[in-house]
Amino acid sequence: MCHSPLKIVLLVGLVFHAMAGVAQQDVRRAEMEVQHIIDRYQAVGLSTIVVKSGKIVHKQHYGYQDLKTNTRLNDSSLFRIASISKSFSATSVMQLVEAKKLDLDGDVSQLIGFEVRNPSFPDIPITIKMLLSHTSSINDKNGYFDFDVINPSKNPKWKESYNSYAPGKGYQYCNLNFNMIGAIIERVSGERFDGYVNRHILTPLGLYGGYCVDSLDYSKFATLYEFDKGEMIPQPAAYNPRRNEIANYQMGYSTPIFSPTGGMKISTLDLARYMMMHMNYGMSNNSRIISEENAKIMQTKVSDTESYGLALWQTTDLVSGVKLVGHTGSAYGLYSAMFFDPEQKCGFVVITNGCNQSENEGYNLLLKEVVNSLYHSFIE
Repeated sequence: MCHSPLKIVLLVGLVFHAMAGVAQQDVRRAEMEVQHIIDRYQAVGLSTIVVKSGKIVHKQHYGYQDLKTNTRLNDSSLFRIASISKSFSATSVMQLVEAKKLDLDGDVSQLIGFEVRNPSFPDIPITIKMLLSHTSSINDKNGYFDFDVINPSKNPKWKESYNSYAPGKGYQYCNLNFNMIGAIIERVSGERFDGYVNRHILTPLGLYGGYCVDSLDYSKFATLYEFDKGEMIPQPAAYNPRRNEIANYQMGYSTPIFSPTGGMKISTLDLARYMMMHMNYGMSNNSRIISEENAKIMQTKVSDTESYGLALWQTTDLVSGVKLVGHTGSAYGLYSAMFFDPEQKCGFVVITNGCNQSENEGYNLLLKEVVNSLYHSFIE
């Protein structure tokens, strides 16, 4: 179905921006620019958050949470944020490292319950750090929705899940890495993955969200849409509760059901609050989630040739010449971006639940244009 151009729905008042020290002409200009971008890419909806000097100074929601019901996006709308979810998994690992239950250099084979070895380099251990930085030499060729694809005792083609270079000597983005991380979190903590993240990250930060669909309010989910032949097609699979699989859950092996690699559901506002914890090197609202040292490790690229750290990467390409740290996500038509500058204490969360635009050079162009508009209006 086609839909008419989106109209601005102002959800933040003059008082909010005045208290944040933001000039109203900057707010109006930014919102007009963002609306033009939305119209050009035919976005169903878009939510934006701007953080400056460590505070949220602007939040705005454009368009629809659901086209069928004409429900508008709002502060409470929940998105499946896709690969930004990886940073929640990595943060959990850092907590377990601090609790001395994990070692970043620990051999994955001793933690996952089956042998994880590149058959071309059987003497080189694949480590937790390699999984978190996509340098494990593992790939998604066989898929990543269960571990049978890489388990030598379950799949005769398991060797195809490995690249030809040695572990630690190359980079390839791989979702299987992070689903394996989720299983390791379960095995060493004794807690189911979704519950661990809720208890140790979301609850201490006062955030509403999670990986388990049935633990959340269905009415808050932003329907995701893929653009196909001039129509926006809803993608209900994005919020599949997987009840039968959960009923037969096997700790440390069924973990991909929750998608540690991409399954977090959270609002833009709460995602921004989570982002601010990383911006402050592990601290938020007097709650320390991870140590400053480990927060900085997550944000530091693991090699001179790649920009990726541990589920966070450095870039100067999103806003030209400006160094930002964060992650993007894309799934079921959704595109998301969470990027921040820990030194200047500024950052952005921008999410669309569907638009007429694919990724280009690692960024969704709609999101890139919106982030640039927000940066030049509120930060520069």
